[in-house]
Amino acid sequence: MNIHCNSDVIGLNTKEKYIIVKTSSGEEEKQSYDKLLLSPGGAAIKPPFEGIELENIHTFRGPEDTQAVYDCMQKSKKTVVVGGGYIGLEVAESYAKYGIDVTIVDFAPRILNTYLDQELTDILTNEGAKHNLKVHGGEKVISFKGENGKVTSVVTDKGEYEADTVIMSVGVRPDASWLNGELELTERGFVITNEYLETSAKDVYAGGDSTLLPYAPTRGQLPIALATLARRQGVIAALNAMGIKTKMPAVNGTSALSFFDYKFVSTGLSQNGVSLYDGKISSKYVEEKIYPDFIRKENNLVHMKIYFDEDTHRVLGAQLMSKHDVSSAIAALSIAIASDWTLEQLALADIFFQPEFDRPWHFINVLAMAALDYKLGGADKLLF
Repeated sequence: MNIHCNSDVIGLNTKEKYIIVKTSSGEEEKQSYDKLLLSPGGAAIKPPFEGIELENIHTFRGPEDTQAVYDCMQKSKKTVVVGGGYIGLEVAESYAKYGIDVTIVDFAPRILNTYLDQELTDILTNEGAKHNLKVHGGEKVISFKGENGKVTSVVTDKGEYEADTVIMSVGVRPDASWLNGELELTERGFVITNEYLETSAKDVYAGGDSTLLPYAPTRGQLPIALATLARRQGVIAALNAMGIKTKMPAVNGTSALSFFDYKFVSTGLSQNGVSLYDGKISSKYVEEKIYPDFIRKENNLVHMKIYFDEDTHRVLGAQLMSKHDVSSAIAALSIAIASDWTLEQLALADIFFQPEFDRPWHFINVLAMAALDYKLGGADKLLF
């Protein structure tokens, strides 16, 4: 195996089966292939706002960005993070822990709008406020102001926020435009693949942030920029390239993050994705104890929400959050979605019990039971 570092692939010829590589010396050379796996990835979005060229305005995508953001942390006093997704939240938390005054500005009405519902994000917003991290949702960035070439503030349609550092974290776009003309792309620039990750060109496979993934909850396709899924695509593409026919399994976009004392995980549909589903959807929010009271009383709560088909009760999505680490439980919910489980199956699923681990009814069982509104003889208490 040969690895070529500091080299950029800048061209592709699918008829003659070679790529064009620009080496570290600036020279261009051809490399032929029998089978080709492409993972062009995504590029950080940097909208053309007025003042975007000012110093100390950074995206956060690769190693160079990481170093620049870290260097700014050493001298920043007021930072504005534009975008309240995973990357924006991670950067904002790190800066806040460093003692810096941090403000998150997001066009969405709240942080983590793609992953979590309001019942959970309200808790996280309040948690951030305890650490001098403020959130302003539903605001559109208009421009950046500066002095002596350096940023001094962020202007939105609702206010102006002082800043000596700005981190742009408003998502990624596919970075595959250089493949146009050789491979079939969508209107948005994603490389089109079939269920075996084959592109429109023979012996060329693709995966990563510039491709769409089969999405289990809706049985459609979505772009999901997660390293875990890109790794799976790499394995599937390699197997098919070797002649081992393997379909890319449908995924749920399962992810996890921590924010100060809270850990949270999500999988499948949330409120933000309800419009993608062809059917009636219901949801249920539940707060439940993790342990018996005699084991633990403090930090003993898990916040949960589940989405399901109103008619069939098929599980479509879930969110968990707690100060205790309950992250591994989302794996069971992801498998339930991928396996077309119903609430009835999840409610009575066989999950172990020991007081130091959980309660006689695991909180996942409780979540499904609450969604079904299981009651004993019409009483107010649920069956569990």
